[in-house]
Amino acid sequence: MHDVGPAYSRKVDDAGAFAYLRGGVLARLLKAQQLLPDGIRLLFVEGYRPPSLQRYYFECYADELRAGNPSWSPTQVRKAASRYVSPPEIAPHSAGAAVDLTLISADGRELHMGTRVNASPEESDGACYTDADNVDCAARANRRVLGDALSAAGLVNYPTEWWHWSYGDRYWALATEAGSAMYGPRELRGQ
Repeated sequence: MHDVGPAYSRKVDDAGAFAYLRGGVLARLLKAQQLLPDGIRLLFVEGYRPPSLQRYYFECYADELRAGNPSWSPTQVRKAASRYVSPPEIAPHSAGAAVDLTLISADGRELHMGTRVNASPEESDGACYTDADNVDCAARANRRVLGDALSAAGLVNYPTEWWHWSYGDRYWALATEAGSAMYGPRELRGQ
């Protein structure tokens, strides 16, 4: 995996794991950056996520849903949790194949996208969905700019999170009708 470095990034962890991506993903992000209009840049938020952290995120969100919906069966909780956090065994972030990002202006201001990155469906009333109709025209236009560049570069969007894009993972394989994923979950050396 390749380290994208700290430039144009807003997340930090002690090991710097968040900044790792598969080479195929990084190459496509660089291409997407070239396709953006002048004065707009990609802001990298998160790439690689260790499987243990992915498991923690999934379990915490499932616990939150379970507490708010005590009548739900374990299957309902898992299905609802999977809309927002990938189950650990298939998580594209743990494969270094997914990236969370947004857009910034030339002076470093984040562009209006309708929700914050990582807004849950419950918190945002579904506005986190890429094609949500409850976001204003400016957010919709900015999402289109982001999506056009990333799609043209070969990445696919997970439609419940406007900020989540991937290449070479299981969802990418499904969306592009590739025969199989190129990348699967893995631990970084020293993790």
